[in-house]
Amino acid sequence: MLCVLVRRSPTTVTIITAIAPGENAFGRYVSGPWVLEPTIKLADGGVEKESVPVLLSPYATRERRLFPRGLFEGFKPNPSEPLDRAKTVNEPFEIRYDVNDTLDALEERIERACDGMECIYKQGAYPKLTVKRSWSSHNPVIAGEMARPSAYRWYLRRELRRLALKGAEIRIASARPRIDLSSPALLEALDESDWDLRKKKLFLFDPERIDISVKRLEHYTGSPPENFQRYILLTNYGMHVEAFRRMYPDCIQPSRRDVQMPAYHCQRENQEGVTLVNIGVGPSNAKTATDHIAVLRPDAMIMVGHCGGIRNHQEIGDFVLASGYMRADRVLDERLPTSVPIVPSDVLNRYLALVLQGQGSRYRLGTVYTTADRNWEFARCDVLADLRLSRSVAIDMESATVAANGFRYRIPNATLLCVSDKPLHGQPKLPESAEQFYRDTQDKHISIAVRALQLVSEGWPTGLPTSTLRATDEPLMGGTSD
Repeated sequence: MLCVLVRRSPTTVTIITAIAPGENAFGRYVSGPWVLEPTIKLADGGVEKESVPVLLSPYATRERRLFPRGLFEGFKPNPSEPLDRAKTVNEPFEIRYDVNDTLDALEERIERACDGMECIYKQGAYPKLTVKRSWSSHNPVIAGEMARPSAYRWYLRRELRRLALKGAEIRIASARPRIDLSSPALLEALDESDWDLRKKKLFLFDPERIDISVKRLEHYTGSPPENFQRYILLTNYGMHVEAFRRMYPDCIQPSRRDVQMPAYHCQRENQEGVTLVNIGVGPSNAKTATDHIAVLRPDAMIMVGHCGGIRNHQEIGDFVLASGYMRADRVLDERLPTSVPIVPSDVLNRYLALVLQGQGSRYRLGTVYTTADRNWEFARCDVLADLRLSRSVAIDMESATVAANGFRYRIPNATLLCVSDKPLHGQPKLPESAEQFYRDTQDKHISIAVRALQLVSEGWPTGLPTSTLRATDEPLMGGTSD
């Protein structure tokens, strides 16, 4: 069905252009405040009577008619269907919580603010969010532009509520026109070389970065970003996907079969469910996936994979929780020097350990060595020296990359690995033993991770602590002088 752009006066509606679903015509043909009004009935010029999506605006810089000229000229809107002011963003929208206000009234204003941001974005502009915080002596005003706010609406709702209850004054307005994703100007906007990683998480990503990431995420995973939940599991095995689907047979699956990193979503209200993404093998894939997932601001991310056991006493099927990482993957060295210590979320590790202990599962806590070389055994002497120096207990190909990007993008993360082989002890991964190991561990492995995330959801509904992911010169949210 076509979407129709029209210019509206108090008495008439003029057809400007028609747009096929998904076509980005806003920046090319029109300007000004546009609004989606799906109930306008077109019944002139022999056109079949039906309701079609209509974008209304009092302004237009250029008429580009895809219908015969004058076909709907003079069409009169139904006066009993006035323009919904909640859908328009002609003026800035403000949120301010007063002690006399009810929480229900605040929630309604926040919903309207989120509606407004989504409307601005659909109209072809980036919504700008400005927060005035009277309690902060260092950063009294913080601001940033958004893109695709529907993809992380749950996060916006939560953070706006927290800020409003603390006394912040919040203002939403239309900023600048969106950059077309096919424009050469996009490349410059995406450059993170001088990116300030100390920004508040709410404003960490520029809108162009969000736009391209959600598009690539949809391409790689076969899922619109709105399907993603706030708790993320990453794996590189199809068997874990099957275990997840057995656990959640009604989970939402990829829209097509040939995607590179298929995602599966156990959806819950307010995005409180779990998403599993099969990212494939290796640190490059791990970086690609987490680069794009990060713009959705997930509350937690766990790498669920297999590893080689390094210690004598470890057995096939034992679990490993990372307490730190030896980064031999190299994919993020220019963005994050290896001298920077990367540690997982202590709270996530505690929940994972609690579940492991409750099931009586054997596990070891220690350093995980991540390599980019699947055949590291062929250069055993070089790798063995690093394994000894780092006191590593396991070796894999993704965990340190996921953790490093989690550190960069403020995502609490952890690692839950299962020992699949012990190459240093005469137990390499071979077909017969591997198949038996896979059958014995896949369901248990996923269930442990999911149960830990359920505990996180119950214990930390407003998000895990992130103080260890902030810079030393960054004022802390909630501090007396923040």
